[in-house]
Amino acid sequence: MLVVDDEELYRRALERILARVGHQVSTARDAAEALALVSSQPIDLVLCDVKMPGINGLELVRQVHELEPDLPCIVITGYGSAEHSVEALRAGAFWYLEKPFDQGNLDVVRRLVEQAIEHGRLKAENRLLQSQLRSLYRFENIVGTSTALRRVLETVEKVADSDSTVLITGESGTGKSLVARAIHRHSARRDKPFVEVACGALPETLLESELFGHVAGAFTGAAGNKLGKFMQADGGTIFLDEISTASPGMQVKLLRVLQDFEFEQVGGTQTFTIDTRVILASNEDLARAVTDGRFRQDLFYRINVINIELPALRERISDIPLLAEHFLTEVREDCGKNVHGFSDDAVAALQRYPWPGNVRELQNVIERAVLLGKSDLIRLEDLPAALAAAAPVSLEPIGGRTLKQALEAPERQIIREVLEANNWNRHVTAEALGINRTTLYKKMKRLGLEEPYPALAR
Repeated sequence: MLVVDDEELYRRALERILARVGHQVSTARDAAEALALVSSQPIDLVLCDVKMPGINGLELVRQVHELEPDLPCIVITGYGSAEHSVEALRAGAFWYLEKPFDQGNLDVVRRLVEQAIEHGRLKAENRLLQSQLRSLYRFENIVGTSTALRRVLETVEKVADSDSTVLITGESGTGKSLVARAIHRHSARRDKPFVEVACGALPETLLESELFGHVAGAFTGAAGNKLGKFMQADGGTIFLDEISTASPGMQVKLLRVLQDFEFEQVGGTQTFTIDTRVILASNEDLARAVTDGRFRQDLFYRINVINIELPALRERISDIPLLAEHFLTEVREDCGKNVHGFSDDAVAALQRYPWPGNVRELQNVIERAVLLGKSDLIRLEDLPAALAAAAPVSLEPIGGRTLKQALEAPERQIIREVLEANNWNRHVTAEALGINRTTLYKKMKRLGLEEPYPALAR
């Protein structure tokens, strides 16, 4: 606590009251001394008199908040001075405390101090959460320095502050949702809602209700009115993921919304108008879907205003070590394990693997390695067998052998390791190696790899 009062009698009295309820108290005789203390040591609460020579208490509150915006202040006023009380609140004080005060004020002071400290804590916590939210979706947190990713981020930066419809395409796991959120966070709509809808997760009837809402009695189970996602996102951004899964009927309804920004709720007749920015995503080639007759051509042209195509992770090999370190830091902080890096052969394996699941798969692999690893370094043996098989293998001198003969030993080693990792399940092993089951069986026969459990052959 910091008590600021030019009158020593009141200063000491308040110091005693605060000390009695368990607080550590510093004191100052004027604003200059108080500001010096606020700048040099941690303070949880300032209690200051209004009338002081030089800078008065109200101006002190303003200057304290310039230094520490979340530091609560209680202003001490003369008895019955309602005018000063109102001015104090306008200046940013949490509350006011009337003179004179003595030991009889103990409970009043204690409760007021506790409330002020809690208020300051909540303000600081809210400010921290807002800062973390902005940090989470800033461009720098979309990790990577590859040319392919830089092109994406340049486009994101250019289109973020417009209201144009954006179509994000790319394989599953490339980060389409993260890019959509980054666009929203860098737009003028950043303080309005961001609403995400996974279109592929809902059947058509439920998706229509989810997007547009419904009125009571619209269908069995519709006991009351429901506000749809488009209305929830009014003024902000709606992100429609997996848009390629929308049925022909839903595509017609979406086309109208995107053209006129109007819709009716399911079972309703009232037309609603919204101001919502629309971002869509698809892991399917929508142009091919149009050719195949599975996606409306007019809707495709309407949503394909700005297309951001996200590169697959295998096209960003140089970003893999950076992403791996990023995910390692996240998992390490969450689980408290002291894992500080990767061995060289583990990094080599990560960069050789084709990553069909893209960034999401890499994140899962790193989490697994941290949780199951036995040392302070992620090593090759901590990675799944399919990744370990992608690592360089040591070769014996070729000598007088043919190339085919020389390659048999490392090939046998790789296949055996993957088989053992999958309990000799040929189907799973073939998928992990990227070959069909017949090819795997032929290779096993040629390389002399006999299953130890023939009765369980699969």
